[in-house]
Amino acid sequence: MPVHEYVILNTGAKMPTVGLGTWKSAPGEVEHAVAYALQNGYRHIDTAAGYANEAEVGKGIKDSGVPREEIFLTTKLNNPDHRIPGEALGDSLKKLDTYIDLWLMHWPAPMTSDGKADKEHDWLDTWKEMERLYQAHPDKVRAIGVSNFSNTFLKRLLENCTVVPAVNQVELHPSCPQTGHRKFCEEKGIVMTAYSPLGSDNSPLLKNETVTELAEKYKVHPANILISLWANTPNATVIPKSVKEERIKSNFNIVSLTDDEIARLIKIGETQPFRACKPDWTGWGDLAFEYS
Repeated sequence: MPVHEYVILNTGAKMPTVGLGTWKSAPGEVEHAVAYALQNGYRHIDTAAGYANEAEVGKGIKDSGVPREEIFLTTKLNNPDHRIPGEALGDSLKKLDTYIDLWLMHWPAPMTSDGKADKEHDWLDTWKEMERLYQAHPDKVRAIGVSNFSNTFLKRLLENCTVVPAVNQVELHPSCPQTGHRKFCEEKGIVMTAYSPLGSDNSPLLKNETVTELAEKYKVHPANILISLWANTPNATVIPKSVKEERIKSNFNIVSLTDDEIARLIKIGETQPFRACKPDWTGWGDLAFEYS
C-alpha cells in the first residue's frame, strides 16, 4: 500500500497525513516541540482547549518560521464549553493567534465546570451551534469535525446535521483498529485521525512480535511501524506525540507496508484488544465505544 502524504477533506482542503500531537505536552516544552517539528518536515499540528497549551502551540508555529498557509492546525472544543461554543472558539482563536483549519468537538459529553456530566445539555445542540459558527466565520474556522464518536453517536449526528463532519479523531492502533467504524466513516466521506497510535505510554504493542519483526525488516523503531500503519491506510491521518527532538524526528520516518503486513497488524486486535483512553471519566458511560 503506497504511503499517502495527505488526505482530502470533504471541504476540499488537504490535511497532511502525519501530524504532531500535543496531549500532555506542557507549556515550556510544547512551543519548542511544535517549532522543531515544523522545521523538520511536519505540516500538521494537533492541540485542544483541554490540553491547556494552545497559546504555546501558537507561539511554536510562529517561532518555526514556516509560513502559516503551509500548516494545518487542529484544536478542539472542551467538554465544559458545550453550552458556550462561541466563547470557547473566541478563546482558542485568541490563544492560538491564528485561524483554525479544523475545529473538533472533543467528546460528545457535555460537562460542568466542576467536572461532572452535564446531563441537561444535548451535545447535538452544541454541534448545531458549531455549524452556525463555521458557516458565519469561514475565515476563522475552515472545517469542523468530531472526536471520540462511535457509530451510534455519529449516526445520530448525521441524521440531524447540515454540515457533515470533516474528521472523526479516535483512538486507533492494532489493538483497537475499529475496522467497522473506519469503513462507516469512509462511506460517509469522513476522514479518520488516529490518536494514541502506539497504544499510549509503555504500550505492549512496542514489544509485539509482529510489530518488532516488521521493525527489524525495515530497520526502524517499532513505533515507526505503528505510525506507518495509518499512513498506509486510505482515508486516515495520524498524530504521534512527543516533546523530545529525537522522537519527533524519528516519528516522521514513515515506511511503506504491504497489504499482507497491514492485515497482520490489524489482526493483533483479535487476540490482544485494549483501549488506552476510556470514556468513563466523562460521566457519560462507555459512549458506545468499539474495539474491532
